[in-house]
Amino acid sequence: MPTLTVELGERSYPLYIQAGILNDAGFLLSEIKASHVIIVSNTVVAPLYLSEVEQKLLASGKRVNSIIVKDGEQEKTLATFERVLSELLSLPASRDACLIALGGGVIGDLTGFVAACYQRGIDFVQIPTTLLSQVDSSVGGKTAVNHPLGKNMIGAFYQPKAVYIDTTTLRTLDKREFSAGMAEVIKYGIIYDAEFLAWLNNNTQAILSKQDDALSKMIARCCEIKAEIVAQDERESGLRALLNLGHTFGHAIEAEQGYGTWLHGEAVSAGMVLALQLANMRGDISLAQVSEISDLLQAFDLPTSGPASMKAADYIKHMRRDKKVLNNQMRFILPKRIGKAELVNDVTEAELEQLLN
Repeated sequence: MPTLTVELGERSYPLYIQAGILNDAGFLLSEIKASHVIIVSNTVVAPLYLSEVEQKLLASGKRVNSIIVKDGEQEKTLATFERVLSELLSLPASRDACLIALGGGVIGDLTGFVAACYQRGIDFVQIPTTLLSQVDSSVGGKTAVNHPLGKNMIGAFYQPKAVYIDTTTLRTLDKREFSAGMAEVIKYGIIYDAEFLAWLNNNTQAILSKQDDALSKMIARCCEIKAEIVAQDERESGLRALLNLGHTFGHAIEAEQGYGTWLHGEAVSAGMVLALQLANMRGDISLAQVSEISDLLQAFDLPTSGPASMKAADYIKHMRRDKKVLNNQMRFILPKRIGKAELVNDVTEAELEQLLN
């Protein structure tokens, strides 16, 4: 039975969260009906898990191919997107093929966008192997590639057929990548669930030591929150925008520094603190609360300020191109209190300059 279901009518799909799920062929094959499967992975993840997944699919009689791309955010481009499409055409892959995204957020976003576009849409499933992708990017159907002028600016909403989350893959995840994922975890507590934020504070050591029970509980709660939000607002017309807490500032950091210099979660961490500080300036969040969340982020070795070299003008030029901009007005996700956030459209450039300088 699935751990959770993302309820989207005929596009609903299951999320399976279980330690060792990649060793269970029954789970793996339960939602993959296609006879031809193409696995998209990268040069870091493929040596760890690709053979295991391939063998289970081959043993079930499926035709299996794999496409390997280089690791890193710098590969999330139109050029890589075109290369993957070209390989699918060369196989060839037909409309009844299924893609598997085996990797982190970059692989998931890239594979999902390819699936959305190839022959006007084919099936894909997510097997996220990083914490960030397990708690955030693999769920909800956001797919995209980056452009030099903006992150995730070219993409589509396209839901997977299933998501398989194996918490044991986090044992091979390096410390920096694990920390980056914790930024998105902490985000859920700030915007939606104050009790979950308190639980994170009380279970920091269990999480850092990657205890299976703690990880499973943490990941399941994050996915549960995201599934609830996506079910209500699949295409981000309102409520779903709250999931972008810290991202407006964070995307500016990533674009200005060059994609891959700062990991996405690191940029989001610094961005969340800036959003909290802005909320404090506007009288909603206390300095003590800003400090408490900053301390939690630092406990997971996450940055709580942006690059020293970035000035207000550096942030603002990128934020003007943010996807939340409406009628030429920048909009920000700001907490009104811990556990509740709002989309705010009346932040002035003077306020931003005061905050950022």
